Amino acid sequence: MITIVKESATPAQLEHFVSWTQDRGFRTNVSQGENETIVGIIGDTSRIDPLLLEPMGIVEEVRCVSDPFKKANRTFHPEDTAIDCGHGVRIGGGNFHVIADPRCVEGESIHRIAEVAKAARATLLRGSPYRSSTNPYSYQGMGAAGLGLLARVGHDVGMPIMDEVMDTRDVGLFVDKGIDVMQIGTRNAQDFALLREVGRTRVPVLPKRGRSETIDELLMVTEHVMSEGNSRVMLCERGIRTFEARTRYTFDVNAIPTLHRLSHLPVIADLNHAAGSRRYAAPVAPAACAAGADGLMVEVHDNPNEARSGGATALTPEGFATTMRRVSLVRDAVTTRLEA
Repeated sequence: MITIVKESATPAQLEHFVSWTQDRGFRTNVSQGENETIVGIIGDTSRIDPLLLEPMGIVEEVRCVSDPFKKANRTFHPEDTAIDCGHGVRIGGGNFHVIADPRCVEGESIHRIAEVAKAARATLLRGSPYRSSTNPYSYQGMGAAGLGLLARVGHDVGMPIMDEVMDTRDVGLFVDKGIDVMQIGTRNAQDFALLREVGRTRVPVLPKRGRSETIDELLMVTEHVMSEGNSRVMLCERGIRTFEARTRYTFDVNAIPTLHRLSHLPVIADLNHAAGSRRYAAPVAPAACAAGADGLMVEVHDNPNEARSGGATALTPEGFATTMRRVSLVRDAVTTRLEA
């Protein structure tokens, strides 16, 4: 349930109304926009009679919301949310950024990749010292040593860094190392203990859509994080499993505008995981931009043929630079108003 607050309401009246609601066992979410203030009431709202709220001097209108995701819901928060990822990088709310992703942290090469990516106008760096893989015998990453190296590189080049956290026991380490954004991978999309743990931090979180996960299920993943108090959440579309076998997954471009309609949170498109090949990832990037993505995650490696993970999907530095130029052109086209 949401209540639209009258423009004439004073801060004291708003505070009293929120306290009155919480005293009755409900949680509240206050969203103050440019044009209106909304108080979201979370809980078993069947116990609240809307006719009891409307006569209150502060309430303009009461609306019932049936969707189970409340904090991520655009109805509760009509204006787009922008997430501060550090180093002056804000994603969402009209701000667009590209995350360069060499997949794994393999050593000092991460520094070269970061510099190449930044020169091509990428603004965030993702690397994974802890690699998740269905094959237990494949390369598993550098571990804690790689986490420290990634943090140092991010500091040296002046880019926010993102890393995938896979275990509740590692969340504190990520916070201590100064990781700017914690990613929740598709394999952990239903690890509710992990979601709640990152929700207790104030570090931005990027949950990826599970390979067989519906849009509503992705939004409920964010709700698990946000219900613990962390509102700094972004959504990631990374392809879903369908009957098509020519590509690794099917990139669901429809999900981008759908998520924007349902939620106020920024939407990131992860292209390489869906395509499974650099041949297809680069052409899909402009499509994601045209669909309204707030950012892209693009794999890049200075020597893909020697990469210990993800070499088949990673773009070369030249290919990454070309893709960035195409993305820039599409962004200019879709954000420029056409005159009649």
